[in-house]
Amino acid sequence: MNSPTLSKGAGMAQREQMEASTYAKVTVRLLPFLFLSYVAAYLDRVNVGFAKLQMLNDLQFSETVYGLGAGIFFIGYFLFEVPSNIIMHKVGARIWIGRIMITWALLSGAMVFVTSPTMFYVLRFFLGVAEAGFFPGIVLYLTYWFPAQRRSRMNALFMIGIPIAGVVGGPLSGWILNSMNGFHGMAGWKWMFLIEALPSLVLGIMTIFYLPNKIRDAKWLSNEEKQLLEENIAQENTGKADHALSGVFGNPRVWLMAAIYFCCMMGLYGVGFYLPTLIKAAGVQDALDVGLLTAIPYGFAVIAMLAIAKSADRTRERRWHFTVASALGGVGLLLATIYGDNVMLAMAALSLGTAGLLATMPVFWTYPSSILGGTAAAAGIAMINSVGNLAGFVSPSIIGWMKDVTQSTDAGMYVVSAALMVGALLALLQPRSLVNR
Repeated sequence: MNSPTLSKGAGMAQREQMEASTYAKVTVRLLPFLFLSYVAAYLDRVNVGFAKLQMLNDLQFSETVYGLGAGIFFIGYFLFEVPSNIIMHKVGARIWIGRIMITWALLSGAMVFVTSPTMFYVLRFFLGVAEAGFFPGIVLYLTYWFPAQRRSRMNALFMIGIPIAGVVGGPLSGWILNSMNGFHGMAGWKWMFLIEALPSLVLGIMTIFYLPNKIRDAKWLSNEEKQLLEENIAQENTGKADHALSGVFGNPRVWLMAAIYFCCMMGLYGVGFYLPTLIKAAGVQDALDVGLLTAIPYGFAVIAMLAIAKSADRTRERRWHFTVASALGGVGLLLATIYGDNVMLAMAALSLGTAGLLATMPVFWTYPSSILGGTAAAAGIAMINSVGNLAGFVSPSIIGWMKDVTQSTDAGMYVVSAALMVGALLALLQPRSLVNR
């Protein structure tokens, strides 16, 4: 007869084996689709940085007009982020995420009709309204399926959509600008907006049929697997705050997280909207060559995001992982600005900066779910993301205005680099007991 100890050990080993196979099944089923959706989302958000290479001359826009138009996206995003995420928590991801993707695809494609600064501002604003809730909605959606100790890696598998959008989108955008400029009498930048909106439209329609709202809706899981996942999530949610929305907005820890994320986003959108411009300023003139070179920093970022997320989950240490990555991002962008007239040195520094700033994101998004649950998590995640993404308005607006004044992006990039350094320091104010889970 087996001893109770041996039987218990065998039972634990069997449960661990079942957990591993179940989470692998969920990962394979959900993450590739969510990743592809984010690639499409991010490409539609920042491809205006490539359009800028032709659009400003065609439409006689100043750098200030471009910076304001690029950034005004985030005003619409900010205003509708929290209500969008609360609606998703109530009605489910399947319909709501699908709706978001379809509407932003249509608005992104409508950029072909821009002829004036006013039209540019209006379409960018409503593109932000349409996309509001997508990113925090997916971050929230992942908390329905994966406990904290697995979440950095899952966040990374989703969020590498940002650098992959750069790896794929850079060469694609450059090729479209070069090859299709004048095709059927339409400018290359217009073809780029039209063609790159199509994946979002197709994926949005697919979402409505493909994505289960919650564990219980997943027909591809057995009852035993569903129960295991639900038990793990219920156990983790014990003790988390699911209080009134006023409690979320009055929580100083939530505001600290928002401030940290604002610093991250200063770096992300400084690079996202101006990387093609920085590479061109280093001496690369051909649009396709600029597109190919933008893939290099984003390629390094993919590796950094996966490696740092895996290390953070394995060690269950998140503060220093974030701080070191953010500091490296700041140093990289600083060096890229100093050596901006040397293509090789600028590309090396941009690769370091882009890898560092993007590696912060999977680690950071384990923070809110460590203290919030339920509707509070939906509102808190959305609030942090919306406040943080205001940097998407501030960063390109500052860089564009400073470039018009000084004829250089250097001063603006120094501001972006400093923001990443501040974010690195603020992260150390997070209570270790809360974020290192």
